[in-house]
Amino acid sequence: MTTITADTAGGRDPVNRGTTGQEPEAASSKADVAYQRILSGINAGRYAPGARLVLAQLAAELEMSVVPVREAIRRLQSESVVAYTRNVGATVIGIDPEIYHDTMETLALVEGYSTALCAPLITAEEIERARAINERMRGLLADFNAVEFTRLNKEFHSVLFEHHQNSHILDLVHRGWARLAALRSSTFAYVPHRADRSVAEHDHLLDLIAAGAEFAAVEQAARHHRLNTLNAYLDHVAASNGDADSSSV
Repeated sequence: MTTITADTAGGRDPVNRGTTGQEPEAASSKADVAYQRILSGINAGRYAPGARLVLAQLAAELEMSVVPVREAIRRLQSESVVAYTRNVGATVIGIDPEIYHDTMETLALVEGYSTALCAPLITAEEIERARAINERMRGLLADFNAVEFTRLNKEFHSVLFEHHQNSHILDLVHRGWARLAALRSSTFAYVPHRADRSVAEHDHLLDLIAAGAEFAAVEQAARHHRLNTLNAYLDHVAASNGDADSSSV
């Protein structure tokens, strides 16, 4: 098991130990910073599934006391991002492949349909805005940043379905994105090789919309785009499991 940081002496739950006399407002502000920094590290894959999150070393890394770090870990634990095991401590919870599969498959259906439904109403200005976002994503490929790439990816797709939508379908799309956020799914941290192809697929999708392609063509391109990311991640999981099986023989 990878150790990211360290402080579980005596088997006590680090999120439930007492605090110091630090001012509440300052502690709360630093806890927010710690929360965002740790969550960003998890999303970027720097703190891998199963890695221990040890308070003392995290505090040193973040250049703050243990108090706000403990509060951040407590918050991550309440959001099921981190689990606490007695005599082990706080560890990062991995993405459940089955839940991820179901979420991505459902999102592929509703996002593909919503994109095709909106396509005739998307303006030339919105297409150019989407192209500009995609170029920013392309610019990240050389020195890859999975978290920023994922943020821009959501922004790109939002341009295509956010403004001209059946409200019920839009709600389903938002629910899908929310589930991905709950899974902490920066998929590109696990399959960075997928990013280059994803940008190319964005270009193709925009070309279809700009050319006034039929509903079925746009829907298929948007749906397959989402499923291609899902399949890349599932292939990664299968390969990782195969490596683990081989190393245990």
